[in-house]
Amino acid sequence: MEATAEPMLYQKLLLWEESLEPEKEEEELSEPLIINPWKPQDSSGKVGLRPGAWAQLVATLLLLAVGSSLALWQLHTRGSSTETLVSVAPPPSGHSHRPGVYHHGAIISPAATCSHLGQELLVAGGNVVDAGVGAALCLAVVHPHTTGLGAMFWGLFHNSSSGNSTALTSGPAQTLAPGLGLPSALPTLRLLHTHFGRLPWSRLLVGPATLAQEGFLVDMPLARALAAKGTKGLCPLLCHTDGTPLGPGARATNPKLAAVLRRAALAPTPDFTKDALLSLLARDLGLEGPSTEPVPTLEPALQLPLAQGILLTTPSPSAGPELLALLKAALQSRGPLPDPCPPPLKATMTPVSSVLATVDSSGSVLLLTSSLNSSFGSRHLSPSTGVLLSNLVDKSAVNTWSCPLILRGSPDDTEADVLGLVASGTPEMARVTTHALFSHLAGSQTQELHQHHHQHQAQQGPTQSPSTCGQGTVLQVAAHAEHAHVSSVPSGCCPFQGF
Repeated sequence: MEATAEPMLYQKLLLWEESLEPEKEEEELSEPLIINPWKPQDSSGKVGLRPGAWAQLVATLLLLAVGSSLALWQLHTRGSSTETLVSVAPPPSGHSHRPGVYHHGAIISPAATCSHLGQELLVAGGNVVDAGVGAALCLAVVHPHTTGLGAMFWGLFHNSSSGNSTALTSGPAQTLAPGLGLPSALPTLRLLHTHFGRLPWSRLLVGPATLAQEGFLVDMPLARALAAKGTKGLCPLLCHTDGTPLGPGARATNPKLAAVLRRAALAPTPDFTKDALLSLLARDLGLEGPSTEPVPTLEPALQLPLAQGILLTTPSPSAGPELLALLKAALQSRGPLPDPCPPPLKATMTPVSSVLATVDSSGSVLLLTSSLNSSFGSRHLSPSTGVLLSNLVDKSAVNTWSCPLILRGSPDDTEADVLGLVASGTPEMARVTTHALFSHLAGSQTQELHQHHHQHQAQQGPTQSPSTCGQGTVLQVAAHAEHAHVSSVPSGCCPFQGF
């Protein structure tokens, strides 16, 4: 259904200038990215309550509202496959779209529950950063085999209102205790939201906290991971009373994690967000306190100019530099677009990671990727927090599981298309992403040759399904002809929602 959208405002920041300091608030652009005849209510007005009391009241009310919505939605979808793709009814203007095309914004993720939560944040007036961060926190609850509050995050954000593109990094992997990675998810996502989000931080944590407290249904990806990897270290969180793993459709709860999320929702700054988890983990491990702290950063995205526009990706120690090197070498060959798809690697361990993508019709894109390294990470379940810690501890290691890619058209063209690609589930992430991009470029060239044969070319958008290498998953989002587009390879692997 078509929903009324409030303006999606993005802060206009130059992230390589000194003005990035968190305490300095930047003015938002006065021109909304989505026109709304009704002025949104000011959520920043002064109130006669203490900040902490006000935040607690708001979080409680939101918890009730979103909790009811998520519970009803999960009951409604319990009997259906979590991998069903969702589209909207034809808009009242009389024209219809193929699945995955929306007027305002869209999100795609590995879990239907989290795509739905991201859509709710978009409908509530949030922007792509709000939707992406909220969905990432949701995945931290419902997909503990691939991500969580113990995971490391990378992100790539293109801000259509300012034209700037920004890379989000958790910093180098650090050790909390022998074999256990230092959690950095909360401060990393909070940093991104502080600079670019629109909705209150507490609003983004209401849905994930509700799912952790009241329960979520185990979907097929989590059930397959439990069946394949076993439940060592995961009981009672993901086990029946007899120690057997939960199956598809079973309900799991994590009240300790819910409590951490509620504490983080009330934290007034990123530093307090970090402390909401680390102090409890230190107590569980018998440490006086963490010997180090996460150092997430925002910095300019790496760029590679092309005839079709500008390619953007994340810096080292992600696989972004390797990705750009592959693309540059292939494009300089001056021959037909190459097929860099590698043969399946049998000896290399496939990195376990989680990806999601959000886009709006104006061209703002957020790609997020995260990892615990191994499936279920270290399998060390913190009793006080319900968090599974990662086994990402090598400071010098390249995060091969992270190389999100954005292709934006000419900076001089305010209506240029924007494409986002992010992959997971393969040890050759950079090569798979390169192949998907070349497939898109080849498809775009074919579309241009036949454009005069299609009256509704504007709705068809970019290549409907990028090709991949027969392993892993690729998510594609795009802004084209004032519409938001989402798709995936394999088709149907990841549920999407939009409005």
